[in-house]
Amino acid sequence: MSRLPPSTTTFSAADDPWIDVRTGHRYDQVGLRFLLLDAHRIDDLALSHPPAASALLRIAVAVTARITGLDDPELTASQWNALRRSRLAEGRFDPDSVHAYFDQHVWDVFDPVRPWLQDPSLRAQCDHSTGINAFVPGRPAGNNLAWFSPHGHHTTEPVPTAEALQILLIHHYYGRAGTGTPRTLDGATSGKQTSGPLRSSVSFHPLGRTLHETLLAGVPAFTGDDQLPGADACPWEETALPGPHVTPHPVTWPGRQLTGLSRHATLLVPGHDSTTVTDAYITWATQQPKPITTDPYLAYRILPERKNVARRRTLHRADASRAWWRDLETLLLAPDEHGTHRRPAIFDTLNDLPEPVRRSLRIRVHGFDQDGKAVDRQWYTAITPPLLNWTQEHDPLKAQRIAECCREAEQTAQRLATVAKQAWDTAIHSRTTQPPWAHKALTRYWPKAETVFWQLLEEPDTAAFTAFTDAAVAALRETTEGARARHTSAARAVAHAVRDLYRRPATPRKAA
Repeated sequence: MSRLPPSTTTFSAADDPWIDVRTGHRYDQVGLRFLLLDAHRIDDLALSHPPAASALLRIAVAVTARITGLDDPELTASQWNALRRSRLAEGRFDPDSVHAYFDQHVWDVFDPVRPWLQDPSLRAQCDHSTGINAFVPGRPAGNNLAWFSPHGHHTTEPVPTAEALQILLIHHYYGRAGTGTPRTLDGATSGKQTSGPLRSSVSFHPLGRTLHETLLAGVPAFTGDDQLPGADACPWEETALPGPHVTPHPVTWPGRQLTGLSRHATLLVPGHDSTTVTDAYITWATQQPKPITTDPYLAYRILPERKNVARRRTLHRADASRAWWRDLETLLLAPDEHGTHRRPAIFDTLNDLPEPVRRSLRIRVHGFDQDGKAVDRQWYTAITPPLLNWTQEHDPLKAQRIAECCREAEQTAQRLATVAKQAWDTAIHSRTTQPPWAHKALTRYWPKAETVFWQLLEEPDTAAFTAFTDAAVAALRETTEGARARHTSAARAVAHAVRDLYRRPATPRKAA
């Protein structure tokens, strides 16, 4: 395939519409500039792809820090909080600051020299493009069968540029690992690429009453020891494109932390005008080791049993089958050096918000259920009710009750899976790795457990163990109703399982 010439069309990520937003029941599309100018009139983002929304929030928060002065590392914690409060009190972003910021950078998606969030050198360093079908999630590419899509290897329908920009963000933040389009540099060719910084993760973003509140609440505080003013840069703020073999910059705050960790290099190829994208290059941007950093919107698990200290911390993985309330324990409990979970760092800054903002603040959940390399399973999103008043800092009794109920719900689910498997093995005399009773009982259990969970928060004197066990027993009996009616052995096995469910596990004795 011949190399494609540079584009002569234009599309501004700052001024052309590509970001879906919602105000009341009205939906619209705006560019980045007007996203900030009208943030006080916009209720929320309305992107159809949750991972693109999560990526865009990080970009918009970085820009928010720039135009409000909240990116000054020399501010003390009290000065930074006071500045954020004053920016919230202003009720909108200063138009002059917004225009001044956007006017000093290149935002053209098809610029031949500095296309926004892209690398124009791929046109010469890759001997062929990746293809539009491989670029668009859900489309079959190469020899893959088109099970659920009208697209195929020979039907390469173009993509509207607005949609292509959102997909571009998904590749930068959630991109796949493994073998990609080969890239030749200094005589060496490689197609090896590593996964994006947010791959298989679930993000928790503060959600205000307006986008203005959302963005200011989402700005992470500076937690480093030292950073020179002006040393931080987003990719579009760099004076020159960094080379793939150049040692990466330190992960500075907030620009590089939120926007500068992509592992993928991309380049979009437009159609005859700027309204569509007809092809794309996707390959590796760097093969340097991944930097160790803390994303402010991710929760982490601590695995002390791992001998390698660098691998003891792992991100809380996205799971499309897991309801958001099951993570409330992680979100609400304050950091504990001996705990095995760490809530997103952004939660540590929310207690200093003005009371009306803090009391109304909800959490937007954006998850992308993926494996670590190349399989994309499902993305999902959810919005919590206002819950900051339940944090350990504000209501320790409520936070501990929530933690108790979350743990009890999980432990009951584990016991249900165990006794359902044992009952199946006993009644059916068939040992399988995934016995159907266990899977079906858990599927019925979790909706019941959610109802029980919210009831228990209103009834602090009710025993969580008994309430969740009742839900598990109901789920098991519903699952096995037909088998119990037909087979005595099944009825007997389920009766033993119910007895075991109500048997409270013994608490291990502490060593003297």
